[in-house]
Amino acid sequence: MADGFFDTIADVGSEEEDDEDFDEATAERRQRKTNGENGFEDSSDEEEEDDEAALAAEGSGFIVDEDDEEEEVRRKERRKKKRKNRDRDREEALDEEDLDLIGVEFEPKEPGRNFKRLKRGHKERPSRARGVDEIFSDEDDVVDDLDDGRGGRRPLENEFADFIEEDQFEDDIEDDREVGQPGISLITSGLQAAGLDEGAEEDYRAAFGDGTEYDWAIEMQEQQDAEEQGEGRELQLKDVFEPSQLADRMLTDADNIIRENDVPERLQLARKPFKELQLSKEEMDVHLTEEAQWITALLWPKKGLPSYFARPFQKSVRKVLEFLNVEDYEVPFIFNHRKDYLIHAPTDQQDDQDDMDGPPRDARPERLLNQSELWEVFDLDLKFRAFVEKRDALKQIYASLELEQSDSTLDDLIDKAVTIEEVQELQEYLHFQYSQDIKQARDADSEANGAQKRANNARNFYDRLRNYATNQFVALVGITPDELARNADTTFRAGPPHIVNDPPMTPEQFAESAALAENGSADSVLKNGKLLYTQELIVSPRLRRLLRGKFYSNAIIDCLRTDKGLRKITEDHPYYEFKYLRRQTFLDLHGRPDLFLKMLKAEEEGLIKVHIRMDGYEDYKQKLYGHITSDGISEVADAWNSLRRDCLDGALEKLQVAIASGVKETLRARCEEELASRARENYYNKLDQAPYKPAGSPPGSIPNVLALSSGQGQRGDAICFAYIENDGRVLESGKLVEFRLGNPERGIPDGKDIEHFVSILQRRHPDVLGISGFSVETRKLYKDLQEIINKFDIHGPIYEDPDDGREKSDPLEIVMVNDEVARLYYNSPRAAAEYPKLPQMVRYCVALGRYLQNPLAEYASLGKDIVSIPFVQEQTLIPQEKLLDRLENAMVDMVNLVGINISEAFDDPYIGRLLPYVCGLGPRKADRLVKAIQANGDEILTRFDLLGISEQDTRELKAAMGPKVFQNCASFLWILYDASEEISDYLDNTRVHPEDYDLARKMVADAMNMDEEDIKAEVDDGGPSAVIRRMVREEQTDMIQDLILEDYASEIERKLGNRKRATLETIRAELLEPYEEIRQNFALMSGDEIFTMLTGETKESLHDGMVVPVTIKRTFQDHIEVRLECGIEGGVSESEYPNGVGNGGAEPRQVFQPHQTVRARIMYLNRKALTAQLSFREDLIKQPARKDFNRIPGEWDEKQEATDKKAEEKEKEIATGRPNRVVNHPLFFSFNATQAEEYLGAKEPGDVIIRPSSKGLDHLAITWKVGENSYQHIDVLELDKPNEYSLGRQLRVGKYTYSDLDELIVLHVEAMTKKVTELTKDEKFIKEGRDSAEKYLEVYCQANPKRSMYVFCANPKYPGYFWLCYRAGKEARPGAWPVKIIPSAFEMEKSQYPDLPSLKNGFKMLFQSKMSQAQQRPPTQSIPRR
Repeated sequence: MADGFFDTIADVGSEEEDDEDFDEATAERRQRKTNGENGFEDSSDEEEEDDEAALAAEGSGFIVDEDDEEEEVRRKERRKKKRKNRDRDREEALDEEDLDLIGVEFEPKEPGRNFKRLKRGHKERPSRARGVDEIFSDEDDVVDDLDDGRGGRRPLENEFADFIEEDQFEDDIEDDREVGQPGISLITSGLQAAGLDEGAEEDYRAAFGDGTEYDWAIEMQEQQDAEEQGEGRELQLKDVFEPSQLADRMLTDADNIIRENDVPERLQLARKPFKELQLSKEEMDVHLTEEAQWITALLWPKKGLPSYFARPFQKSVRKVLEFLNVEDYEVPFIFNHRKDYLIHAPTDQQDDQDDMDGPPRDARPERLLNQSELWEVFDLDLKFRAFVEKRDALKQIYASLELEQSDSTLDDLIDKAVTIEEVQELQEYLHFQYSQDIKQARDADSEANGAQKRANNARNFYDRLRNYATNQFVALVGITPDELARNADTTFRAGPPHIVNDPPMTPEQFAESAALAENGSADSVLKNGKLLYTQELIVSPRLRRLLRGKFYSNAIIDCLRTDKGLRKITEDHPYYEFKYLRRQTFLDLHGRPDLFLKMLKAEEEGLIKVHIRMDGYEDYKQKLYGHITSDGISEVADAWNSLRRDCLDGALEKLQVAIASGVKETLRARCEEELASRARENYYNKLDQAPYKPAGSPPGSIPNVLALSSGQGQRGDAICFAYIENDGRVLESGKLVEFRLGNPERGIPDGKDIEHFVSILQRRHPDVLGISGFSVETRKLYKDLQEIINKFDIHGPIYEDPDDGREKSDPLEIVMVNDEVARLYYNSPRAAAEYPKLPQMVRYCVALGRYLQNPLAEYASLGKDIVSIPFVQEQTLIPQEKLLDRLENAMVDMVNLVGINISEAFDDPYIGRLLPYVCGLGPRKADRLVKAIQANGDEILTRFDLLGISEQDTRELKAAMGPKVFQNCASFLWILYDASEEISDYLDNTRVHPEDYDLARKMVADAMNMDEEDIKAEVDDGGPSAVIRRMVREEQTDMIQDLILEDYASEIERKLGNRKRATLETIRAELLEPYEEIRQNFALMSGDEIFTMLTGETKESLHDGMVVPVTIKRTFQDHIEVRLECGIEGGVSESEYPNGVGNGGAEPRQVFQPHQTVRARIMYLNRKALTAQLSFREDLIKQPARKDFNRIPGEWDEKQEATDKKAEEKEKEIATGRPNRVVNHPLFFSFNATQAEEYLGAKEPGDVIIRPSSKGLDHLAITWKVGENSYQHIDVLELDKPNEYSLGRQLRVGKYTYSDLDELIVLHVEAMTKKVTELTKDEKFIKEGRDSAEKYLEVYCQANPKRSMYVFCANPKYPGYFWLCYRAGKEARPGAWPVKIIPSAFEMEKSQYPDLPSLKNGFKMLFQSKMSQAQQRPPTQSIPRR
């Protein structure tokens, strides 16, 4: 039965062939065996016994000789290679379609009888079981032996032909193939068989190759496959993890190269897209000098320094470039340890005695480059690399052409190019003029390198245009594009201008003569000549450079709204400020990069079109006409001048579009750079704050913090807290529920959690309380905490008063903490991993405490999420990669300013997150650093341990980095000085770089007046830093201030050639106070920042004059308390009530109810107290304040704006079927239904407005307020209208007709209002609705089981209708009848009742009648359901 599980007719190469069997005895997978060439599966035991016998023979000592084994391997490799060649030849063999493609005639072969001998059956062929190493092998000897180059299955009618073959066996065939004619592939033999002559064969091989072009690649792939499948290969990470996982963990081969290469990581990543600079010293000097000039030209105009600093500035830039490119120093190292080269001092003039343009001798020292400008130089260095690579590639192509006569345009402009745009234009010009030469040069280069020469005779469009006639035509124009540009560019023109001469015949005459000579068409000659000359104008690099210069100096930006923008950009839209903006220059956009980026964003959304044009374009085009035309006065001259102008017009039209596009993208990049720089500066300012410092504590100390938050501050929300020790541990946390102070005068006790909170304060003694939250309720928590601290006399840490030396303590300080980091942290996976047992709001408090203790580490912990924090308005307009790069630069600067205690960083993951930002390091090298320290026993005693160098012979250390990386990072990783450790070096605890240790030791020895013998004795006894250890031990560090550092600096520069004046100042400062805290004090939040944090509003989103929705809280006679949507508490004074409310009118409580939403205008917004004064006055609400953009006359298209508004009104009329109709009545408003309801929301019930109707010009709509949040809309049909815009003489509402609006309002609306009032004032009216009414009836009938009851309630779904709800006893079901309000009556069950008593009596009579009818009616039989 086992045979039934196998497919005995499987094809060769079928999927079943590689399937595995399941061994039931061993519960393992075993490889299926195949038998025969067709891969028949064989389940017989015979072969299994053969296999077992073979295994037994091998186990009993039959060992294959190594030589035979090697020969067998070589034989297999040859067979494998030949098989692949055969497969390739078979794929490349010419079929009928191929021969037809190349135009070769062929005759189809008649099927012949070439098979003579029966093939040996599969049972004659011994099967060989595959070994374990061959399970997944592509090699199949069974199939190989039978492969004769004809793959695939035959048709069914010829399937038995497989058993007949030619008069040769496979072995003979194999031998014939091995000794066949060398160099003749199946393609070649196919061509010969096809009867192609030598020329046709050569064309075919040139087009398609001869099949051997990629043998080298096949051999490399085979070698690689053999290496990958080799035995004994060590298991690698890429064998276990997916490539994406390795990339995420930075464990790819490329990451390992970066990790091990002794170059700063950030430099490696930045330079990755570029070639490595491999220049000699002389070539590097030339390169750096050119680059310094290039960068100086870009940076110097922005500096604003006196002109005599231009040369020192360029020298400083060149030195920085030398540090970056030759020494591989990072920006923080250059800024901190090469700052002397960034400052120009008067003593620097001694180097340039002949510099008459330099700064005066008495000029004060000037910082030439600050830290942010160093990063800019770094970025420009990368851009210069890209520029030089592109320019060098252009030069290489140009040189490879070996032109007989060089191109003067290229010779002149290549070295003058200063932007990638200009190089690109030169490259386009080169390819246009010499496309065929470039192809020939590439073919020659390929042939020289041994690559196959491909036939590529394709010519571009303009190459096909070039012939004798068109070239002659272009020459007869009389002026080349380069000569035109030279004539027009009067600034740089040397020599007299080119004179344009006219030929003796008109363009048409020349075209006719040329067409006769070449048997062509005169029109085509004329057309092709104009096209060719126009294109020469377009690709002319000199003309493009000239036009671009004019474009930049005279560019005008217009914003043209699209049809979509016309509808979408309304007056309250953020894009409205530039919807009709016109004639903006680059100067107008200066300082407002966000404006232009918003324009481009609006353009991407299809709302506007940003059109950049050249101001005075037509005038400039007329000037170009004068340079391209001749002065001749004849029909011939006029004809040629007309042609020249036409060609110039066509070229200028295309050039203007291309240049405008380039200008737009260049301006976009500059605006993005400027906005990103602002974000970097603001981020740097946030990083530049030390931990919160309690009074009396030393700078840099970390406080103990108790952080609290009320979260959203909603009713029932608990107050969460967390106590964080100064070492970062969370020692206590919890929730405070009853946390309100009592009122002794009213006998209200304090909340029970206040006592618990006070006990925590007394037990933990925090240095500061930090609070924050998500709503304005946080402000109340702040005030409550102040009262608790004052009431229970809670004080902060004790400190010594600097004035009188007495110990004192201040009341415990409460700080409102910036929570932008905490909001990103508290619900993140990282927070859940660090504190899995803490609630989210407690994690939020932990983040607040950490921010007070270490703002720098908190921002660093965000990683790439830092871009989620807004640092400038419209930050989302900056590309994320560019923004992240700038923000990371700021973090790098600050981390290296502060330094890192390496002993803490490698052991504490929280501090360790700062390591990648250390100069010279990065995430990969920081990881290597940590692992090296761990391999060295988690111990690091000196900075030189990082290099694997130890003063103790007994310590064998693993190097954590190379010398170059160490040079960059050494001074920013400090080790706490331990006087009890002999190997501990005091300088390792300072910002002094190890390269300056000897200089620091010399300064200390001189300050202590030690001679050489004293120094030698001290060093021999205590090591190189023994002198400094002695100074520290004897507390004589103040002596270092007596040194005259100018003399030191002069001596060092004279002897060593190094500038060290600023370095000496650093050494002195560090000897006095190692790694002094030089950041700004902890930044307390400003009122505006607190306002934005707690409300989510900014100065732009909420300000005085805005009309906003508010919710009524409480109503009083003289004021109303309200709440804005953002949580701000507001008040409306009596003077700001609407007309008819207060001052003898309706009482406020009758008009405004709690929880009602109404519109109000902000009169005054107190951002510090989070309160607002508002107005309900209708005249103010109708006129909200508009934002004033302070536009210059002429820059706003007011005419277009007015036209669009008029068209919008007309479109609205067409859409609604009515114009903006105006009716002369005090109650008429041009409102829609929603606006009418919103307007009446603050009115009394019964108030009414008249408004246009959407049903047409013969209708009006009347909206009146039935009750709270209930409004009825009445359709009024106008009859007997004098014209379509006038009011009808008869007004009909249903079956009621009135003569005018006043009569309609009095007799219809007011009459219904009286009935509504009559009903709602009745004792049986339930205000809460039908559910409450039925609940009332249920309770009443349960108390009075045998009595019936009815009540009235409103029907909110249908304004103007009410429910009469009833219940006839406890056991009866509740019911309800609708009651409709009509003028002067109630309508129920199609009957009208003039007053409420009549309605009640009518209900009783109808109900009794229906009950009687129900009792007399016989019971109905149930109808069976089908």
